[in-house]
Formats: sequence, C-alpha cells, structure tokens
Amino acid sequence: MEAPPVTVMPVTGGTINMMEYLLQGSVLDQALESLLHRLRGLCDNMEPETFTDHELVYLLKGQQGNPFILRARRSLSHPTAPWHLRYLGQPEVGDKSRHALVRNCVDVAASHSLPDFLNEMGFRMDHEFVASGHIFRKGAMKVVVSKLSRILVPGNTDNTERLSLSYLVELSVLAPAGQDTVSEDMRSFAEQLKPLVHLEKIDPSKQRH
Repeated sequence: MEAPPVTVMPVTGGTINMMEYLLQGSVLDQALESLLHRLRGLCDNMEPETFTDHELVYLLKGQQGNPFILRARRSLSHPTAPWHLRYLGQPEVGDKSRHALVRNCVDVAASHSLPDFLNEMGFRMDHEFVASGHIFRKGAMKVVVSKLSRILVPGNTDNTERLSLSYLVELSVLAPAGQDTVSEDMRSFAEQLKPLVHLEKIDPSKQRH
C-alpha cells in the first residue's frame, strides 16, 4: 500500500489547516553530536527542546482506494498535555521546481479519550511507535532530529526496541498555501548541513507503508 512519508514531528502547538513543506534525511548514531553542534551554531535556540512522544497510526478502510490515515500523538514527557490528531494529505508532486515536498496538514489538539473516539468512529490502529529527540528552530523553519523505536508489547511504551542505528532528520515549515518561496529558504539551510546530513525531497512513490 502506498502512503505518504512518515513524519515524526513532535507535539508542539496546533495548526488548523496549513501546507507542510518537508525535507528529510538521516544520520548514523555516531554522527549525531557533530550534527547537533552544527545546528546549535545555525539555529535560533542554542539548546534544543527535547521530546519523547508516542504515536499511533489509525486507518479507516473504505470501499475503494487507499485507506484514510490519521495520526494520534501524545507526549510521554508531559503526560497531562493534550493529545494531538494529525492528518497529512497526499504530497503535491506536480511542480518539479519546488525544492521541498508539499502536502496539506491539519493538526488539532484533542482530549485523552482520542483513541477511544477513533475506535468508535471505525478507525483501527495499524501500528505505533515512540519517537524521541531534539527540536531546533530557525525563523519559521523547524528541525527535528529523532530516534524511532518500535513498541514490542502493544500499548506498553516502556518496552521498546530501536528501529535502526540512525536518527531521522526532518526540516519543515508550516505555511499557508501558495508560499512556495519557503522551499528555497529550506534548500539554502539544508546546504549548510552538508556533508553531515543530506536533506532531500522524498519521492512518495518510493515510500512503503
């Protein structure tokens, strides 16, 4: 089944209906400190925010086509914080001049009963994972460096196993539709992170769910 690239943006704030501009890459564990040092020098916040989030991916299968996907996320670092429900639209792939992947993004805060609500609506949880890492900011741009872990026992976030020996790196901007100049700013910023990490516009047709 084809699906948009997985993103692990942490639970920070809520956005009603915006376009997400995204570049992604990865670094091996041993290169993490070098990348964090570079980001401290380039970004507005010398010391990054840290996060540990639990994300559940829900599917609603229709009669035809791909299922409808929603992502429910909660902070393990701040258990009393609201859950977040996120919808990510299909990437817009027509404009080759864009330097970043662009897709519709709807992000809203929700109560702790969100999983029960989604189950009642007919959604079924497909998979879950824990993401932990660092958040840097540069103007409107956000850089998330995160380690992904699979959950070995459903619902038990204390029993996890790391998915790989690398960290996922995501550079993103949320902006109203039509503000494609932000992708040029993202490309320029990404150039400054080379050769530590190569951030790319991911082709969704090569992503497998």
